[in-house]
Order: sequence, then C-alpha cells, then structure tokens
Amino acid sequence: MADLLLLIPWNKIFTFACGCFLSDRNYIHLMESNLDALETTMEELKNRRDDLLGRVSVEEDKGLQRLAQVNGWLSRVEIVESQFNDLLEARSTETGRLCLFGYCSEDCISSYNYGEKVSKMLEEVEELLSKKDFVEVAQKIIRKAEKKHIQTTVGLDTLVEMAWESVMNDEIRTLGLYGMGGVGKTTLLACINNKFVELESEFDVVIWVVVSNDFQYEGIQDQILGRLRLDKEWKQETEKEKALCIDNILNRKKFVLLLDDLWSEMDLNKIGVPPPTRANGSKIVFTTRSKEVCKDMKADKQIEVDCLSPDKAWELFRITVGDVIFSGHQDIPALARRVAAKCHGLPLALNVIGKAMACKETLQEWYLAINVLNSLGHEFPGMKERILGVLKFSYDSLKNGEIKSCFLYCSLFPEDFEIKKEQLIEYWICEGFINPNRYEDGGTYQGYDIIGLLVRAHLLIDCGVGVKMHDVIREMALWINSDYGNQQGTICVKSGAHVRLIPNDINWEIVRQMSLISNQIEKISCSPNCPNLSTLLLPYNELVDISVGFFRFIPKLVVLDHVHEISLVGIATTLPNLQVLKLFFSRVCVDDILMEELQQLEHLKILTANIEDATILERIQGIDRLASCIRGLCLLGMSAPRVILSTIALGGLQRLAIESCNISEIKIDWESKERRELSPMEIHPGFKQLSTVNIFRLKGQRDLSWLLFAQNLKELDVRDSPEIEEIINKEKGMSITKVHPDIVLPFGNLESLELYNLDELKEICWNFRTLPNLRNFKVKNCPKKGGTQETPSSFFHLSRFFCFLVCRNL
Repeated sequence: MADLLLLIPWNKIFTFACGCFLSDRNYIHLMESNLDALETTMEELKNRRDDLLGRVSVEEDKGLQRLAQVNGWLSRVEIVESQFNDLLEARSTETGRLCLFGYCSEDCISSYNYGEKVSKMLEEVEELLSKKDFVEVAQKIIRKAEKKHIQTTVGLDTLVEMAWESVMNDEIRTLGLYGMGGVGKTTLLACINNKFVELESEFDVVIWVVVSNDFQYEGIQDQILGRLRLDKEWKQETEKEKALCIDNILNRKKFVLLLDDLWSEMDLNKIGVPPPTRANGSKIVFTTRSKEVCKDMKADKQIEVDCLSPDKAWELFRITVGDVIFSGHQDIPALARRVAAKCHGLPLALNVIGKAMACKETLQEWYLAINVLNSLGHEFPGMKERILGVLKFSYDSLKNGEIKSCFLYCSLFPEDFEIKKEQLIEYWICEGFINPNRYEDGGTYQGYDIIGLLVRAHLLIDCGVGVKMHDVIREMALWINSDYGNQQGTICVKSGAHVRLIPNDINWEIVRQMSLISNQIEKISCSPNCPNLSTLLLPYNELVDISVGFFRFIPKLVVLDHVHEISLVGIATTLPNLQVLKLFFSRVCVDDILMEELQQLEHLKILTANIEDATILERIQGIDRLASCIRGLCLLGMSAPRVILSTIALGGLQRLAIESCNISEIKIDWESKERRELSPMEIHPGFKQLSTVNIFRLKGQRDLSWLLFAQNLKELDVRDSPEIEEIINKEKGMSITKVHPDIVLPFGNLESLELYNLDELKEICWNFRTLPNLRNFKVKNCPKKGGTQETPSSFFHLSRFFCFLVCRNL
C-alpha cells in the first residue's frame, strides 16, 4: 500500500482530498444526487426532442427543409444521449465504491472522474434544454434538382447515355433533342434531370421549364423564379424586373436549364437567363419537334429521337399490356404483335394502346382492336385525346393555311406510300396552294421549301426522291380532315380499302380531294354532282371502264390520276380546268383524236402519256405547249426504223418507258430551232430531269448508248431484250463525249440497276468506275456471263464492275 501511495502524485491526492470537503468540487459526494438530477433532466430533454422531431416531420411533409440550427441541436442531443447511456451502465459500479456516507470512495480517482462527467453532462443537458424553443424549425429550400416521375424507358438507354455525355462535355453548352410528337423526348429529358439528382453533380441548380406552343415570356419567368425564389413577392413584379432578378441569381450559380417542348426560338436575354459559357459552366438542354429550332437556338449539338425498332417496340408494348394477358390464350401474342405493329414504333401510341389492351382477355377483343386500327384508327379508345391531340400541336404550329393544306393533301396517299417530291409539288401548284406566277421557277423551289419545313417538323419523312407519312401522323391528318378541321369532309380517302365499287357514303357536294388508290374497282358508271372536286386519284385499281357521264358534273377537276378504259372524246369540254392528266401504263394511247382534245386543254400543265405510233410521237414533240407538259412517256408496242427524242421539246421528262417495241435506232435530238445558230460547245444537251428508264421486251437495239444523254438517271431497269449486247458501247460513247464534253461520266448518278433475261449482254460500259452512287445492283439470266446467279462475277467486264462496287461499299 505504501508503495502504491508513492506512485500517486501528491497534487492529485490533495485535489481529491479537497473534493471531499469543498462543495463546489464535491463530485464524489454529489455523484448520486447529480445522477438522479441527470436522469430527470435527460428524460425531459428526450421528451422535448421528440416534440421537436414531430414539428419537423410535419414541416418536412410540406416540402420544407429543417433549419441547420435545429439539425445541430438534435445532433448534440443524440451525442449526449449516447454518453448518458454509457454513464448509466457504469452507475452501479461507481456508486458501490462510495464510503464514509458518500464523502469518499474506495477508488477515489475513478469516482472523482465519473462524478465529474456526471456533473458536466448535467450542465450540458440543462444548456440544451434552455435552447429548446424554436420559433421556426424548417424553411423552404432550393434543391439542386427535383426528381421527375418516368414511365418505362425501353429503347432509350443508349440515347440517355449519349445525351448525358454531351451535357457533361465542356465543349457543349447547348444541347437540342428533336423528334416527332410522342416519340419520347420529354422522357429522355426527364432521365437527364434525374441523373442530376442521383449523381449529385457539381451544378448548383437544375431548372425544369415546360414551354408549350403558345408560350409567354412571363410564364417562363414564373417557372424559373418558382425554383429560384421561394417567396411570393416576385409575383407582382414586371417582366423586366423578373428578368433582372433571374439574371442576378443565375449569374452567381452554375445552372442547368431544361426546356421541354420548345416550338420556336426563345430570347433567353428577355427572360433573364445568362448565356451558358465555358467560363460559367452552365448548360441549356431543350426538346423540340423541329430541327430548325435547334439551329435557331444555336445548339452546339443536336440529337434526333426516333421511333423504336420493331423489337424494342414489341418489348414496350408487351410490358405495357402485361404478361398475364398473353398467357390467357396461345393466339393472343401473335395478335398482340399485329396491334403493336400498327403503332409503328411510336412510344406514345404503344403506351396508350397497350394500356387500352391490358384488360382484353379474349381473342374477339383483340380481333376487334385490329379491325378498328385498320379502318378507323382515330376511333380506338384514347387515340383522339391522348395521341392525335398531342400530335395535332405540330399541325397547329404550321405557319399558314396553305402549308396546312399541303400537309393534309399528303394523307390522300396510302399507308407507307412514297410520294415523289416533284409530283407532290406539281399537285400543290395545280390545287392553288402555291402560286407559280410569283416565282421564276414556277413555284418548284417554294414547294421544296414547304417539304423541308414539313420534314423538319416531323410531319413528313424524307426518303430522298420522295417523302412518306408516318402512319400515326397520317391517322392524325385523316382525323383533322374528317372530324376536327373547319372544312369537314372536304378530303375523302378510301385508299387501300379493298372496295370494288365507288363507296356510297361519299358526300359529293362538298368533297374537294378524293383518293381511291389501291382498290379493286373495275367499273365506274355513276354520274355524281361534284361542284368542288379538284383532285381524283385512281392508280392501282382494276379499272376497265369509266363512263363519260362520270366526269360530266366535275367542272373544277384539275388533277386526274389515272384512268384506263376511258372515252376521252369531249374531255376539253367536260373538264375544262384540268391541269394534270396521267395516262401512264394505262390502256389509253394518244392518237390523232386525243391529241386534238389535249391541245384544247388550255390549263394542262402535267401529262403522262402512252404512244404507240412514231408519227404521233413526232407530232406531239412539235407542239411546244403540249410537249412541255409531258412528265412521263411510254413508247408502247411501237414499230419503227427510227425514233427521235428531243431533249428540248421533252425538257420536263422525268420517266421514260419502252415496252414491247421494235425500234432499229433511237436518236437523241439535242438542238432546237431557236438554238441552231449556236455551236455544239455552247449547248448543254441532255434530259435534265429524266431520272427513271424502264425498258421491257425491246427488239432492234444492240446497245443503249443514247442513255448517256440522261446524265441525272437514277434508276435503270432493262428486261427481256434478247438483242442487247452492251448498255453503253465504247465507240458510240466516246463519239458522244467528244462532241459534248459536258458528258463525262456515264451513269454518274445511277442508284439502281437491274438487268434481267438479256441473252446477249456482255458489258455494261467500258469505264466501270463511272457508277459511284450505285446502291442496288441485280443481274439475272444473262447467259453470256455463264449462269443465272444474281452476281455477275462469271464474265470479265461485269465482274470487274462488281468487284469495284463491292470494294466501294466495304
């Protein structure tokens, strides 16, 4: 014991001794009373804490955030409570050591330290209790980003990653996401927004703004200030004051502005949004239906959001419907695929129609859905309100009524039908949607401008030479025509309806455009009164007879495409306003009588014709006004030693067909009467607009070297012509290019070449490197190449050409 006392510093012994007698340091003697007081005070502190947490919970449920001082106080209480529990565990041990009526201890050092901790904790708990009253426990806060609810994102994962990488790229300040309505642009933007929430990026604030078609700058400002200023004082400020306020706040932040559904260029300066720069690190991401808006907003990068692939579309539809329905009957999955296919990859349609079918358990219900979608798609549940109504905003945003009429006109053509651009523009001009007299080019440039506008608005799909309508967009156009538009029923579309007779439900009195394309109509014998009908489309039927009386009461008809067995005697009197007449590949051939009738059609602008007499062909080329109207020409069953085609007279020729003819020589006349005084070097010969040539069952020709005058030819199809040995003969070709140095590369623009059943064909052309744009090449049943296979690798000249083609496309 003596040795132990020697080890204890005397100053400590003195302190402990004083603690036994001096009241303000009497930790050992006051241990038990302090413990009792601490327990009571701690219980009160915990009660106060629970009350405060209840208040905080109520405020947080309102979307507010607890104050930092409240959070700090609760954190201190948590620490004290943990320390208090530790003290309670040691209580019985420490109080058991007390002796001399609690004034001393068997282990004075331990008891002293323990008593000191109890005393100091009591003081801390009392201090915490003194700060228990908080007038406010939470406040409104600006979160960096607010999470958006997202439906299933099938097929968007790759686009999300691409867009996110673009947003995080320091070189990209503004990103534009464009695509047709209902394709998933808003969902993609929401995915980007949620990535900011999940990844806690370095940006100070992410602001989501819904723009809409008829946006007002003040409305945009209110949405931005709703995120930046949580007080309501800004509601009374003017537009200029709001702009200054937004500019002041955002200039001090690294922000991301997400603009959903932008329809036109937005003046960010007018709103008060500072331009994103590399210095401030801010970003702007917007969605739009128009690619033009991306350019107007000076987007550093544009990403197109397209429809889903067939596999992804089926996956989305299957998820939306639910596997329970598919397990009901073994035939339902196959029917469901047919329903999903009608949505053509449009996510909005897949979701809406999928939800509508989620409760359809019988085969009959699925068959009915297919029938409705095939015939009256807009009558399908939810189609009008949730799909067509959304898409209609794109139509409403078109600049004027003429452009809207141009768009609606496209719905006359069947589903998935490629409409030639030149043909479509010509129809628009004839209908009066474009005034050709205003423009030097006769309105063609304006027509292409309108097509571009409709393509960029995702109302048409550009296919190169032609355009198509997405089937859901076409359904929207038909809905506008029949149900919604101001001119109800003025467009009548019965294309692809498989009807054999003219339908009885046509309102002849008001209809302006009618399409009966792709039906099984064999005979038309009615005589309707059609005072307003201006377009009648009849291609791809089985027509053998149309009564003259049918046209008797159609005074305003300007577009007629096309007829087979029709008696055109008196057509100039019956249809005096006719501007477009298409007889191509019909049973009607131009003879002396019909040519006289055609000359009397004063407004005729476009003509496709069949000619079987070489003399008639020569005469029609000599009538300037009539020849200039020809867009398509078919030489049908013609037998002649020589046929002359004038590049001047047939300057508008776009398609040439030669079928079942026996012609020894085809000569190209590239000189006109007015230009004979010019030297050949000063004249640019050729058919400038001729893009398609079809040659079937031609006799008397060993080569087709005259095709060198079709420098813009894109499609060439030659079949069943047993005497043709070469397409372009070297000697003839070189003699032509010598006289006309403008003709350098044969078939330089050719995209499709098909050669079938040519018994003597040995060579296409001597310079095989002149086919740089060929994409489709088929050769079959050409025995001189040694077989019937598709590829021409068995004979030298064609194999050399083929190898070049393969190498080019690798």
